[in-house]
Amino acid sequence: MRRSKKNNSRKIIIISVFFIFIWVFGFYLYTTYQNIEITPNNYTAERQLSTNTEQTVENAEENSKIIADVIEDTTKKVVGISKLKSAGSSIFSNNEEDDLGLGTGFIVSQDGYIVSNSHVTGEKYSKCYITLETGNNYEGTVVWADSDLDLSIVKVNAKNLPYVNLGDSKNVRVGETVYAIGNPIGFEFRRTVTSGIISAKNRTIKLEEEGKVSYMTDLLQTDATINPGNSGGPLIYPNGDVIGINTVKITSAEGIGFAIPINIIKPIIDSFKNTATFDEATIGIYAYDREVIPYLNSTNTNKSNTSFDTGIYVAQITKNGPASNSDLKEGDIIISIDDKELNTMNDLREYIYTKKPNDEVTLKVSRNKITKEIKLRLGKK
Repeated sequence: MRRSKKNNSRKIIIISVFFIFIWVFGFYLYTTYQNIEITPNNYTAERQLSTNTEQTVENAEENSKIIADVIEDTTKKVVGISKLKSAGSSIFSNNEEDDLGLGTGFIVSQDGYIVSNSHVTGEKYSKCYITLETGNNYEGTVVWADSDLDLSIVKVNAKNLPYVNLGDSKNVRVGETVYAIGNPIGFEFRRTVTSGIISAKNRTIKLEEEGKVSYMTDLLQTDATINPGNSGGPLIYPNGDVIGINTVKITSAEGIGFAIPINIIKPIIDSFKNTATFDEATIGIYAYDREVIPYLNSTNTNKSNTSFDTGIYVAQITKNGPASNSDLKEGDIIISIDDKELNTMNDLREYIYTKKPNDEVTLKVSRNKITKEIKLRLGKK
């Protein structure tokens, strides 16, 4: 009995000590929690989040200002072009566009070379009239033009002109932001800027003018608004690099305009800037991209000869031209030139523009599923 009482007393003591310990520990936690101070560090994450948001807005505003500065600077390098001379002090007079044939161009060298469309400036050796952003007027001479490409280069007698930076149209991607600058309609809307994106690449369009059918290939499609008078103006990146020359729009739809990739004319610009001349070499053929083939097939009963995956299709060989003295034949598919792969006519043009008349080139050609090499000497266009 005595041992039982002693055990009970020991249990009571142990239980009492346990509850005292729990109470003391709980009291300690309570007083410690009460004394914890909320410091600024506790708000760091929240404040940083707020700061980041504000910084993002500030960055967006800063980027917008930078782009505005770039566009403002680029417009100073955009010119008005007319085939007729205005009776006033500037072609940017109150005359209507139809009276003066007003179009656009942009300066590519400090000594007065200007790029535009051939339908704006006229053909080689013709005269046109240029008005700079400063209001100064010049008579320009067309030193090079290609109506198939709808491109031209004009020279004015001027020095120390601001000029654009040329970008790389080969690396253009669908969805990239672009801006078009031009002189739509006439005086009131000179140097209008519109924005959009690259909607597509390597577009082919069919033109029917004065009873003739032609094709423009390898075009950049954009939804940046292009209106009559914008022709010949630059299509630029937000950093100001020119990647295209605005040329035509689809009149039956909204937001479908086209620009010629800048790379096609860069070798010609370089030649004029470095030597003041350009001797244009030629193979002496008319050829088409595979994108044009559906148009040809609509009127061609022998469709098997115009089915291919890579290369360009030789539609016609110029009489007495360089190719006429070679083994090249109509219907051949030119796969490469000097081992440079060809998939578009612009690929061929860009390469030929780097060569000189009388240079020899090697064509890799597919004919009836047989591949062969053909050497020929380039002529002068």
